[in-house]
Amino acid sequence: HIRTRHLYLPPPGPDGRPHETQEQLLAKHLRGALEIGPQALARCLEGAGLRPQDVDYLCCITTTGFMAPGLTAHVIRACGLREDCARVDIVGMGCNAGLNGLNPVVQWAATHPGRPALMVCAEINSALYVYDDSMASGVVNSLFGDGCAAVVVAAGVEGPSGRPAAPAVLDFESHLMPEAWGAMRYEWEESHGKFSFYLDRDVPYVLGVNAHLPVGRLLGRHGLKRRDVQHWLIHSGGRKVIDAIKYTVGITEHDVRHTVGVLRDMGNLGSGSFLFSFERLLREGVAAPGDRCVMMTMGPGSTIETALLQF
Repeated sequence: HIRTRHLYLPPPGPDGRPHETQEQLLAKHLRGALEIGPQALARCLEGAGLRPQDVDYLCCITTTGFMAPGLTAHVIRACGLREDCARVDIVGMGCNAGLNGLNPVVQWAATHPGRPALMVCAEINSALYVYDDSMASGVVNSLFGDGCAAVVVAAGVEGPSGRPAAPAVLDFESHLMPEAWGAMRYEWEESHGKFSFYLDRDVPYVLGVNAHLPVGRLLGRHGLKRRDVQHWLIHSGGRKVIDAIKYTVGITEHDVRHTVGVLRDMGNLGSGSFLFSFERLLREGVAAPGDRCVMMTMGPGSTIETALLQF
């Protein structure tokens, strides 16, 4: 179900495998994030008619590398954001982190009307690859791709028609599954001398049987049913994960068309995957005023995050 991906990979060694130390992987993460991160940021701001100097708040999200100072400091210096730009780094939360980060970004924007907040999800997933003959490593290395997405959030901004310039974020809902704590984890692997990401074979089942719970609470607070939602943007976690959520939540193959398309064209892009689907929905031009949209991301914890939007 994955045809193409973008990856930062060195030339293979004599045994046909790339050889990178943990130090080299961390350096690759920063190098890649500062190559594609500014590109995503520039495209995002251009689409919103903004300059880097207009950004008042920056949130950077990544799980595929650690650094101090954080990625926000590097992005501010590389992209020319103001020195007084408020910032926060969200590190290590996994594929669900895009919605974990969007929540405080939305709250900041709500308390600072008219002031742009920017969220950047930068995942160089090839910086957490290990190479061995295990099925677990084979699954991880064949699933994830490198990518970066950015989104601007602002309150009280109207478009040319007098309507909101973008869909409004109405609410968030989380669901943590402590009993599945070890199903997705990133930890030190002594045999490789580096960190390694692990995915349990039961991940689709764990996420699938729980996906309807946060969706039900999210919609219930607003007096809505699933039939009242016109658009669904699900994290491109893998085909089995998508199918499990589709079945449990009660949505169609058409509803996950952008999720499936992103997985097909780029693989699992980590925290920014749902924003790639969001971009495709906007380009499709089918969302009408009043339409509702549910976003869903999943990741370690195990965790399901959701958000409700209205166009």
